[in-house]
Amino acid sequence: MERSLLLISNSKLFGSGYLDHCESAIRDILRERKEVLFVPYARPSGITHDEYTAKARERFERMGFSLGGIHEQDNPAAAVEGAKAIFIGGGNTFVLLNALYQNEIVDAINRRVAEGVPYIGTSAGANVAGRTMMTTNDMPIIYPPSFSSINLVPFIINPHYLDLDKNSRHMGETRETRIKEYHIFNDHIVVGLREGAMLHIVGNNVNLQGTNGARIFRRGQEPTEHTTGVSLDFLLTGN
Repeated sequence: MERSLLLISNSKLFGSGYLDHCESAIRDILRERKEVLFVPYARPSGITHDEYTAKARERFERMGFSLGGIHEQDNPAAAVEGAKAIFIGGGNTFVLLNALYQNEIVDAINRRVAEGVPYIGTSAGANVAGRTMMTTNDMPIIYPPSFSSINLVPFIINPHYLDLDKNSRHMGETRETRIKEYHIFNDHIVVGLREGAMLHIVGNNVNLQGTNGARIFRRGQEPTEHTTGVSLDFLLTGN
C-alpha cells in the first residue's frame, strides 16, 4: 500500500478549537479506518499522558473515530504493530523523541507507515516525521539519544513558521535566520510550515493544504514561497 501522511503545522488555529481547521483533512486520510493509536509523549504544557489522550479522544470521537493512547497498552511496540492509524500530537519535540526512543518504536513506526498505515502529526508530531528534529522551535529540556527522527519523509519541517515582522522591536533571531544557520552544517530541505498549513502526502505526491502556505529553504539558495493547493512532489526527490 502507498504511504499516507498528514503533517500539520499546528493543532489549534487562532479563533477555532482543537483540530477544527484540519478536521476535513483528518477525515480524508483516515476514511474507513475508525481506530486511531494516539502517541501523547510530547506532553504540551507538561500535561500527563492521560490528560492529553482524553483531549484527543473526545475530539476524535466527535469525528466518528475511536482513539486509544499508546501508554494505555502494556507493550508500545505491539501497539504500533497492531495500529490501524497513528496520530502523534504536538508538545515538546525533545520530550517526544526521547520517549519514542525509550519505548523503541521509532523503527516500528517507520515500517508501519511504509506499509500503508496512515500517519497524522501535529506540530512536534509533524517535525519528527522528517529526517531529524533539528529545526524544532522547542527548548531542549531533555536530551534524546539522537536528533534523528522517524524519517518518514526525506525533508524536515519547521512547524509554526513565522515570517519577519518588520514592525517588531524583537532583537532575537528570526525563523529564517535559524534555518539558514541549520544549512551551514546540513543539506536537507526545510519546509517552514505556517500555522494553518499542512502537507498531505499520498505515495509520491505531496499537496500543500490549509491556509497561509509555506516557505521552503534549500542550502545555498534563496527561500521560495508556496501557496496552498499546489503540488510539492519535489520534496520527496530533493530537487
